[in-house]
Amino acid sequence: MEFACSHVVCNWRPDGAASTGVSLIKHQFDNTAAVKQQEVPPPLPPRRLRKPRPTSLPLPPLSSFQPPPAPLSLPPPVPPRLDKEGGGRLEANVNVVSIDVGKLVDVCAASGLKSYQSPLSCGKCSAALSCLSTLQSNVWVCEFCGCENGVNDGGKRVCVGPGAGVHSDEIYLPNQSDDDYQNLEDTLVVFCVDISGSMIVTTEVPSSSGAPTHRSRLEGIQDALQRALSSLLQQSPRRRVALVTFNDEVVIYGDGTSTPLTLRDWALVDYDHIWQQSAAYSIPHCIAETYDPLVQRVKDLREHGATCLGSAALASVAMASRYPGSKVILCTDGRANIGLGEMEQIPSLSSSPLTPYFYRQLAQRAVESGVIISVMTFEGTDCRLADIGRLADTTGGRINTVSIGTVATEIRSASMDNILATGVTATLLAPEGVYFPFDDEYNHKLLREIGNVTKGLEITIQFAVKPEFTEVFLQKDTLPFQLQLNFKTRDQEKVTRVITERRPVTTGSRIWAGSLNMAVLGVHCAQLCASLTMEGRVQEAQRQLKAHQDLHNQISKQRPIQKEESIYGNWIDTMTTICDNITTESQQALSDQAANVMYQMKRASSANSSSSKNTKEIQKKTRVKKKALVEGM
Repeated sequence: MEFACSHVVCNWRPDGAASTGVSLIKHQFDNTAAVKQQEVPPPLPPRRLRKPRPTSLPLPPLSSFQPPPAPLSLPPPVPPRLDKEGGGRLEANVNVVSIDVGKLVDVCAASGLKSYQSPLSCGKCSAALSCLSTLQSNVWVCEFCGCENGVNDGGKRVCVGPGAGVHSDEIYLPNQSDDDYQNLEDTLVVFCVDISGSMIVTTEVPSSSGAPTHRSRLEGIQDALQRALSSLLQQSPRRRVALVTFNDEVVIYGDGTSTPLTLRDWALVDYDHIWQQSAAYSIPHCIAETYDPLVQRVKDLREHGATCLGSAALASVAMASRYPGSKVILCTDGRANIGLGEMEQIPSLSSSPLTPYFYRQLAQRAVESGVIISVMTFEGTDCRLADIGRLADTTGGRINTVSIGTVATEIRSASMDNILATGVTATLLAPEGVYFPFDDEYNHKLLREIGNVTKGLEITIQFAVKPEFTEVFLQKDTLPFQLQLNFKTRDQEKVTRVITERRPVTTGSRIWAGSLNMAVLGVHCAQLCASLTMEGRVQEAQRQLKAHQDLHNQISKQRPIQKEESIYGNWIDTMTTICDNITTESQQALSDQAANVMYQMKRASSANSSSSKNTKEIQKKTRVKKKALVEGM
């Protein structure tokens, strides 16, 4: 039997969402795949061609390859076929795990679950003991690596419960001292605003009188900031708010009540100096006390000079780092041309290793400090969003291309985002023999550093089975999977959540494509292809898109595409438009518009209904002007 036709059943979701054909309890892994438990699969439809072998798997030696014996009910293996370009044709892998991180880190919603002090972990693979584990004479043989572990009487309590042997969801809350608590109102919102000379550019906007009026970008920002400050005053009067501006110098106004701190000349390229000066700048008052002086500071802003964007972003993150859970909202209309992170003379290439190191370093430091950065750029500008957008993509913030008419709404929304957890890491464990094609092809244990989490965050992970384990797994009815989430809540309480579940095993020939969860597969396709494109792996992204296009066409022939699943096709079309115009040989970079689309796709969510609307709007723009998505050097 050929491995291309064998895999673990797909699309289970540890997010508590409703499933298709399987009745699940709350917070249970959601099996949205084709084969329903306790039911006989539908009859196999006639097929003319076998599916070819995925190219990600090694070809067996031709001289010694012998097909393994297979049951009479399965067709004989088909040798791999090569396409015109000499590579095996790739099929879409439907083994996808969808994790609704935003829901799982919401401890308040999981108050009914059992809590323990600390998990009992396997000494080899660090899997946690759960109610799915089997104990014999106080010995636990790990279901993921086979290591034998001793278990005391306290650990035995974990192995009992209503979901024993089927599903396990435990929360571990280590003892915390009172010093660890943090007042949520101590968090800081920093508005980092571009006031360079290009902010004088005007745009025609509608007026109440009907006569045409023009407003500059700075006037649009000033209006947006005043609205955001008013909203914060009404909804979070005890929240601290600070203002930072930049042109050919960085000015830190703080809460507007103290003497501003100005950084210029040599100070704009001294990383340590900027960090120390900014972190030490005092912000003693909340918005209820500083609303009027802050509004006046905003009204007094005037545009002139160059753009020291990187230095201003560093100063803003340094200020926010004193209060974990804080956010920085960066608004600009041009690329950095002086100071740290200057990009004016840097070649405009799409390959991720050439992205300025400064922005990678700053994004990682913001994650370590629990700071979220949102980036707003203006339509029709060249800000090198592919580079500065990584600040938001890495920290969990928003990335938006705004206009004079939408900037107020976007800034207000970004300032109101609530961080659910910081320092989030996700560990996914599967049995030995399972691997993760786009993450770790040598290990059955995957670690993802997520960082900050806001509502609606969903990540997807693809897994596969090594060829030598295929027959072994097919002799089993189920395989165990375990998700471990480690994070800090908004009040800095450390939490570990462990979800374990067994999923049924089946062969590809028994899966009816029409029953696959297209929402999960669509999110995975968008996230994967966008990530590959941003990493410069455009050809691999194109191959994945082709495979998902074929799968989408196959499913549409077997059943009507549901309204909520239509976003899957929209994502594929939009991604294909961009990838078809990018070649690694041309040394072309993503335009700001294309980079914006990529970042939106990386944050795709099957549960976010607004994503569908946003994607359709983006798709209309790409149809009108495909070539505009890619710019020359």
